[in-house]
Amino acid sequence: MKVNPDAMPADHTNFQVIDWNRCARDPGNEFRYPYLQRLVAPHIESFNAVFEPQGKHPSLMSLALKDIPKRAIFDGSAKPFKVTRGAAVKSKDTVENSDGDSADEAPAPPAASKSGSRGNKLTVWFEDVTVGYPMVSGTGMAPTRQFPVECRERSSSYRGRMQAKLCWQINDDQVQTEVRSLGAAPVMVRSNRCNLQGLGPAELIRRREESEEFGGYFVVNGNEKIIRMLITTRGNHIQAIQRNSFTKRGGQYSPYGVTIRCVRPDTTSATITMHYLNDGNLTLRFYHQKQEFLVPVMLILRALAEVSDKEIFLAIIQGDFDNTYLTDRVELLLRSYKALELFTRKQALEYLGIKFRVVMNLPEDLTAEEVGRELLRQVVGVHLTEDRDKFNLLVAMIQKLYGVVSGEYAADNGDSAQAHDVLLGGQIYLALVKDRLDDLLINCLDSLRRDMDMGRYQGFTHRPYLTKALNRVSWDIGARLDFFLATGNLVSRSGLDINQTSGFTIIAEKLNFLRFLAHFRCVHRGAFFATMKTTSVRKLLPESWGFMCPVHTPDGSPCGLLTHLSHTCQITTTHPDTSAIPHLLASLGMSQIFHRNVANPASVTVQLDGRVIGYCSPQMAATLARKLRYLKVTGGHNLPLQLEIGYVPMSRGGQYPGLYLFTGPGRMVRPVRYLLDGASDGGPTDLVGSFEQVYMEIACLDEDVVPGTTTHQEFGPTHILSVLASMTPFSDFNQSPRNMYQCQMGKQTMGTPAQALTYRGDNKLYRLQSGQTPIVRTKHHAQFGFDEFPNGTNACVAVISYTGYDMEDAMILNKSAHERGFKYGTVYKTEEIDLAAETQRGQAIHMHFGLGPEYAENEVRQFLDMDGLPYEGTRLRANDPFYAVMDDIKCLTKIFKYKGPEDAVVDKVRLLGSDSGNTELQHVTITLRIPRFPVVGDKFSSRHGQKGVCSQKWPAIDLPFSESGIQPDIIINPHAFPSRMTIGMFVESMAAKAGAVNGLTQDATPFQFSEDFTAADYFGEQLAQSGFNYHGNEPMYSGATGEEFQADIYFGVVYYQRLRHMVNDKFQVRSMGRVNQLTMQPVKGRKRGGGVRFGEMERDSLIAHGVSYLLQDRLLNCSDYTQAHICRLCGSILSPFSRPPLKTGGRHFQSRHTGNSRLEVVCKTCKTSEGIRLVAIPYVFKYLSSELACMNIRMAVKVD
Repeated sequence: MKVNPDAMPADHTNFQVIDWNRCARDPGNEFRYPYLQRLVAPHIESFNAVFEPQGKHPSLMSLALKDIPKRAIFDGSAKPFKVTRGAAVKSKDTVENSDGDSADEAPAPPAASKSGSRGNKLTVWFEDVTVGYPMVSGTGMAPTRQFPVECRERSSSYRGRMQAKLCWQINDDQVQTEVRSLGAAPVMVRSNRCNLQGLGPAELIRRREESEEFGGYFVVNGNEKIIRMLITTRGNHIQAIQRNSFTKRGGQYSPYGVTIRCVRPDTTSATITMHYLNDGNLTLRFYHQKQEFLVPVMLILRALAEVSDKEIFLAIIQGDFDNTYLTDRVELLLRSYKALELFTRKQALEYLGIKFRVVMNLPEDLTAEEVGRELLRQVVGVHLTEDRDKFNLLVAMIQKLYGVVSGEYAADNGDSAQAHDVLLGGQIYLALVKDRLDDLLINCLDSLRRDMDMGRYQGFTHRPYLTKALNRVSWDIGARLDFFLATGNLVSRSGLDINQTSGFTIIAEKLNFLRFLAHFRCVHRGAFFATMKTTSVRKLLPESWGFMCPVHTPDGSPCGLLTHLSHTCQITTTHPDTSAIPHLLASLGMSQIFHRNVANPASVTVQLDGRVIGYCSPQMAATLARKLRYLKVTGGHNLPLQLEIGYVPMSRGGQYPGLYLFTGPGRMVRPVRYLLDGASDGGPTDLVGSFEQVYMEIACLDEDVVPGTTTHQEFGPTHILSVLASMTPFSDFNQSPRNMYQCQMGKQTMGTPAQALTYRGDNKLYRLQSGQTPIVRTKHHAQFGFDEFPNGTNACVAVISYTGYDMEDAMILNKSAHERGFKYGTVYKTEEIDLAAETQRGQAIHMHFGLGPEYAENEVRQFLDMDGLPYEGTRLRANDPFYAVMDDIKCLTKIFKYKGPEDAVVDKVRLLGSDSGNTELQHVTITLRIPRFPVVGDKFSSRHGQKGVCSQKWPAIDLPFSESGIQPDIIINPHAFPSRMTIGMFVESMAAKAGAVNGLTQDATPFQFSEDFTAADYFGEQLAQSGFNYHGNEPMYSGATGEEFQADIYFGVVYYQRLRHMVNDKFQVRSMGRVNQLTMQPVKGRKRGGGVRFGEMERDSLIAHGVSYLLQDRLLNCSDYTQAHICRLCGSILSPFSRPPLKTGGRHFQSRHTGNSRLEVVCKTCKTSEGIRLVAIPYVFKYLSSELACMNIRMAVKVD
């Protein structure tokens, strides 16, 4: 990656119309906008790594299969032990639950020889898992390739066949294998399992895709779904944390702890946390199968290495004998461990094996020592393979924890980008498959175990029986993956070391191209943080510079949690070879470990991907970092460019020092220029990570370079912005919230969602018919290819208070411009009709599309053909025939009517068959085209967050005009600017005006003007040379009187967007309709013909105006008006009831339901009808009385 990512076309001052025309006629095999492919590369590369080796690094799937433990069962074994709660080792004879309760020790299974009472042993495991290309297998024909467009149109899923090689072995006999089908697994579009892989623009168009299709999503049930990127803790790095919630784990627990998220070679992870107790002891916490366990740290240390107390003491204090704070606590650790009376490594492993045998679910013939080793392999430092490395890691964790508790160093900030990695979709996909494969092995053995318990067992060597027993297990992993992608909900036995179970996937909405592209660059902090009341996780921190966009985040509840990567930020997805790095560091001056303790207290650790590989002095660490960076950038010793060199200098009360090297996937890196020998005239590209950037000297501009100090320089100041934020013209002139609003409104714009609209079956698509390329644009506009998907229109805008209809952010549209097609749009709605859904499973098809013979000459034929489907191009109004279905059982034809509230045109009718191709047509989709021209109330916006609604379409003869006869398309009020401070819109108006006259585009990239070189002077000179006013003002004349205005009017060209918020989608009118049967109030919902909401704020407004009759009309007469009997004597609304009169003299009321005037209304409490009154009340008041009576609360009403 040696190319400046801001490289632009040679000439970006013209509109490149000829180039567009040439590429449209001959797309070729090379992408015109390769940068779009790079923006989505992390999604595709993370999926490719699952099944494809990366150089010398094997595929992640093969590594995951090696990590899944083999499962075994004995045909003579007893029922397995079951546990339901997590446990923690407390002493030799007790087990402590994670809640702190003590229980008896879990019994160990009886010892037996391998050929003893346990009987024969069956061991099962997986060796290979493959996913094929998506294919369609028809009846009597060879399988054919399936492409994503077919799945979109048919509302099906884009999947490939998943297979696994199941291996099993009986005792020590020969290994037997069988290839098992795991169902159809979803395949990512444009990945190495997709049929579109490697196709160029011309071939993509032939396959009915976009010419610049970049993939990165799944097609599930016809919807394009994305596994969203999630922020997670930095992998393989020890982080010190301080949380008050730690103190709730027990009386001795303090707020201090250190944690490390250990990432395996297959990218799955396991997190361990070390807690500091108030008495100086340390406890290690980990999770296994969603169960939490707490174990003394010294027990783990003893189980990892054959070391004495002295060796542990020397390893921790590192020669710092004068530090009594540290030595006292290490001595306490050693003394407290003596209570367990475990003096050797073998004893410690056996103790762990006895305690965790049941939890680990391992073969019964393993010894307690072997179970303990497997526990350490699966839980402690899973990114390391050597136990001695795990021992050194725990020692480093202890040193850091004691250093933070003593106040010598500060706790790490868990909300900083320095402490974050990104969890990619391919990694989550693999973790889910791996978890399900382990479940399959366990379920296979459970099936055999049930047969043994029920007496149906026939022996492992009985192949038909074994096949039958295994077939009872659900092998369809593809269905689980489909469910995960369709719902975003995670169903996992282990939890995958992720703190959420929902919200993993989102629909890649194609409202417009900006919105679609933004989905691939958004990063979410996690569903857990969305429920937190603290705001610290939402704050924008300096460490995010260049990695997270400071502008592009929603306002409201997701603010700061849903962020977007800057447009140059990359996510690493590969595993480079790091085997030569330790030897290189040793040759440069690092002291290697060689299993001996370091006696220099001033030394700092050198860690490579969480493995302690050596020690050195702080001065040597700085030298090593400098030399490594030079070799990395210049390509020396084959160091990978994505190597992150995080040198933390020694400080008092600062971050824990050391030299930390990272090469794993999921890290955020970005390109900067490396200044060789302090030169500022260019240099090679260096990829900088979020951890190392904090302590680097990176200049932003040329004048910021300090010779001898600055080592790097930014390629451009706009590299901190996301793709959408970099599209805002002159954003440095605007108030920052307005730039945030534009990032949101740009994604809500009715634009051009795609070019292959004919082949899409989305539920709803918006399209702007009058799209134009903006005259004023940033230099990234052409780089991202946004001219292929126009999102707005260049409009002549006058800033003037005219007619009064432009107040309160409203805008006036030129009626003549509107009639010429200004801001015309179209909505495409697709109706899906599946007759198979009406047919019960196993029942013969009895419903068919078509018209009966009696309709051959019927007027219905104006709308429907004899096949029962509408003609393409037919205009539909409410209650017009939509489609027809013939029912064989009822022997009739049913005509279904069009129920839409708007007139529509049938745009496309798709006949969708089955995969086999031999069944009758049962599935049809009909796409309707609904024209949407601007109406009063529709919402519009500029690219500076200036949004408003259309208040009036004013005749052109009454609009003001300039000296040259130009009339504005839009009139906005001057009051829109002072409080919003969107000066960028003023500048755009001037720049676009000059550009329109000269036929050139204007560069609106931010941070290029200054006080010495102002935008007003630059564009003012262009206007003056073109014959316009220097400041953009013009004398204008009233359209009503023809007189010149006393003041010049600011008049120019602004790129305006039409938002999708339209009156036709939201207006709600009701006079009579359905009511709720419980409250007798109108139902809610626009589609159900519900009432208009009248809330508390509306009520307060009417009360403030003193319009009591209007208030009564709204809340009573037009809502739930009713009449009820109330007893004036006792004030009850519930006790009056009706009965036939027993004697004369009682009060008679005419029944509202039967009209019977001989009924007598009596109060059940007062036993009389003297106090009965008939009053008008809201029905919900009566309902409230009933609810209060249920709670023994009596309500009394005073009646005059």
